[in-house]
Amino acid sequence: MPETARTITAADLLPLKEYEQQRKTLKANLIPMKKLRRVEVGPFATFYFENYATMWLQVMEMLRIEKGGDEQVPGELAAYNPLIPQGSELIATMMLEIADGTRRTSALLTLGGIEETVLLEIGGETIKATPTEYDDRTTVDGKTSSVHWLRFALTKQQVARFKTEKVVIGLSHRNYGHMAVLSDDTKTALAVDFS
Repeated sequence: MPETARTITAADLLPLKEYEQQRKTLKANLIPMKKLRRVEVGPFATFYFENYATMWLQVMEMLRIEKGGDEQVPGELAAYNPLIPQGSELIATMMLEIADGTRRTSALLTLGGIEETVLLEIGGETIKATPTEYDDRTTVDGKTSSVHWLRFALTKQQVARFKTEKVVIGLSHRNYGHMAVLSDDTKTALAVDFS
């Protein structure tokens, strides 16, 4: 699977029977790459930086689960292609991962608008994340979703500095202020997303 491709087409997908036969191997082969693209920030926010390979697998999994056939393909491509970085950006799924349901509900009620507080710092310069084009993930009562999709748009200079300077990802929400430094291995893995 090419990591640097920018769009999944119907021709890129495997027939479900073939996917079923290769599924275990395909998923196992993606684990090392996904591990490098995963960043924990604070006690329960985790960022999964997406690319062609992660979204291709997601599309195949949705087709496998829902079994909608060829009619399902356009909808899945429309949903997941926008989550593939286009050369001067990073795109991450932010998961608020709290196993206990009661605790999760309680925490999510205090985190409304958290998706608006995500930032990336490259050598001290701040890049504010923007939520992707999906529906608002915070309800009117202030409860946020446990899943958010975020886009970090970088300039050419920021892309160049990303590879050589300290990179920090963080959240500045009044009820969840945490930061994490990206490891050199993670920076190298994510730099593949830039054209």
